[in-house]
Amino acid sequence: MCFAVTIFESREDIRCAKVVKGRSINLALSHRGRQALKHIGIEEKIVSMGIPMHARMIHSLNGKQSPIPYGKKGQYILSVDRANLNKELLSVAEAYPNTKLNFNHKLLDWSPETGAMTFHGPDGNEKEFHADLIVGCDGAFSATRKQFLRRSRFNYSQTYIPHGYLELTIPPRNGDFAMKPNFLHIWPRHTFMMIALPNLDKTFTCTLFMPFEDFEKITTGNELLGFFQKNFPDSIPLIGVDALMRDFFRLPAQALVWVTCSPYHVLDSCVLMGDAAHAMVPFYGQGMNANLFIYIYAFFSAAVLPEYTRVRAPDDQAMAELAMYNYVEMRSHVNSRYFLFRKFLDNTLHFVMPKTIIPLYTMITFTRTRYRQAVIQWQWQNKVKLLETESAVSVAPGNTVPKHKFISPFSLRQKRSVWYCFHIGLQHLPGTFRRAGLGSQGGSCCSYVKDPDQLPIRAMSDHKALFSHHCLHAVPE
Repeated sequence: MCFAVTIFESREDIRCAKVVKGRSINLALSHRGRQALKHIGIEEKIVSMGIPMHARMIHSLNGKQSPIPYGKKGQYILSVDRANLNKELLSVAEAYPNTKLNFNHKLLDWSPETGAMTFHGPDGNEKEFHADLIVGCDGAFSATRKQFLRRSRFNYSQTYIPHGYLELTIPPRNGDFAMKPNFLHIWPRHTFMMIALPNLDKTFTCTLFMPFEDFEKITTGNELLGFFQKNFPDSIPLIGVDALMRDFFRLPAQALVWVTCSPYHVLDSCVLMGDAAHAMVPFYGQGMNANLFIYIYAFFSAAVLPEYTRVRAPDDQAMAELAMYNYVEMRSHVNSRYFLFRKFLDNTLHFVMPKTIIPLYTMITFTRTRYRQAVIQWQWQNKVKLLETESAVSVAPGNTVPKHKFISPFSLRQKRSVWYCFHIGLQHLPGTFRRAGLGSQGGSCCSYVKDPDQLPIRAMSDHKALFSHHCLHAVPE
């Protein structure tokens, strides 16, 4: 079936604009988004315009850089310029003979009953159009959604997180990248962080995410320089003192909003998609990928719209919550030895049992698993790893850890693999880990306690009781 499609955009055509307004935070293109681009025949072109990022590169205070791979060898995400992607998508849409683009048209009002829409046109006059189906893809502050708010039984939530963002730039050095380009660089500082993504012009787009109250404390150039010398000393020569002063004070920190609503449709005349339905914070890099992926299967009718809401809303809610979780992981957890161990263990178990244990990031970024299903699978895996590690440790020589009444999905051989990963993984952590309470036999570094709240842990504040029932004592090198 072929529809006559008319697109209305409140801004000018960015393909002709001298200055492109709006966010410039780079997009992280991954599997879901690439599948959608492949569907319309431009995947290879967009991929050629992006830069592969194979891992996070963690910048410590002392200047040390440590990579944390995203997945298996060959798996990566792409740093893509937001404006270039939008330009290409507009050109693809315009190439369809049944599609018409209208720019500088601002939506004023619309009627669910009649499908009538009123726009403020580029000439300053109001214009009315009619449609059988209205698809609202007009962002987090959607004008289309305002009509939904007038109706009963429409749930809506808008939350500004207490952190804002501000963008800086690392210029090229001697005609080349100033840092290694195939990484997402992160300066994690627990309550705030800075990231840098590479661009084709050999610059890096840096984004500082921080509580607004911390932004407001920096009012002078000396305060700014002191803040960066304390928290990001290795970035100062990369950005440049003059550029840092100029860019930091040029604009105030921008807000980050989280929007949820339900249902996504009204009658059979309108449906919300993209940020208009589920704006999320950018910390998982899935906003664009999720929105593009929807359109692969988009086919609208009176019967489909309610089903679209029923199926899609739980996935979007799950992804929005994961995005907030990933912010904490990026700014704080990546500094934790416990996190590094869990990352190592997840990847190793995935190698041993690729269909049973799949890291959360892999499910979200490198598969098409539904977001809600990925969360359910992740929660199940955490329980299995907790119980299986206890059970697997019990098969090691000399161990007498009590077994749980638990129906295991793993064979004895796989349990031994879990124990082996657990044992070997500890040896890959910085520092020396010693047994707490069971002596040294068997080489295991675990002890069993009934009450995880009573664990005698002696470590840094970020350390947790391993798998909730195992205690590690960290002895720094």
